[in-house]
Amino acid sequence: MKISSRALIRIAVALVAVAISVFVFLQYRDKLDLEYFIEKEAALEALKKENLLLFALGAFGLYFLTAALSFPGAGFLTIVYGKLLGVGLGTLVVSFASTFGATVAFLLSRFVVGDSIREKYGSKLDEINRKLEKEGPFYLFTMRLIPAFPFFLINLLMGLTPMKAWTFWWVSQLGMLAGTLVYTYAGSQLPNLETLAASGGKSILTPGLIIAFVILGIFPFVARKIMSKIRPKVSGADS
Repeated sequence: MKISSRALIRIAVALVAVAISVFVFLQYRDKLDLEYFIEKEAALEALKKENLLLFALGAFGLYFLTAALSFPGAGFLTIVYGKLLGVGLGTLVVSFASTFGATVAFLLSRFVVGDSIREKYGSKLDEINRKLEKEGPFYLFTMRLIPAFPFFLINLLMGLTPMKAWTFWWVSQLGMLAGTLVYTYAGSQLPNLETLAASGGKSILTPGLIIAFVILGIFPFVARKIMSKIRPKVSGADS
């Protein structure tokens, strides 16, 4: 059986991706645990004061790898970055690192495992494609706003659709921004990271944060209503 050069390239890329994933996981798995950040919090704060730019770049790299390789821990990292970097810088770092990482995962899904998954689950993907045709980028935007949709699964599924990488990037950038802001704000309210571990997350549930989560939860439905009213007007104007 002859294997095409395109298939060989995909196999090579897949092997490289797996090798990088294993290496990164073995090297940095201890840094994807809340206990690590609790233990190193004082040292990390000192490093931040010594060289904020270097610290932010390191935080960006760790989050990027977590997102690109679909490692667990992105949620708690966002809260940790809110505590260490504050709302503004924390949101900036997480927003771009998560979106660039998600786009890499999107491309890996498309060019490495796309064909094999399409062959097995083609009928289920048809439904997603129909929704994309009907709603356009707003379908992805809504998914990004709803925490119930796992981050890595959205990257995988969208990579199997005809959506352009540029569209995926900017919609994800906007769609994840509100959630990122809420979680970094939550982290910024912590006196220290040990409080987060001891309280099981209850320490961040301030009245302001609860209101922010409620707004975040209802926003997709409000936006959908607004878009449903705008579309007919736009279609009428075009005709």
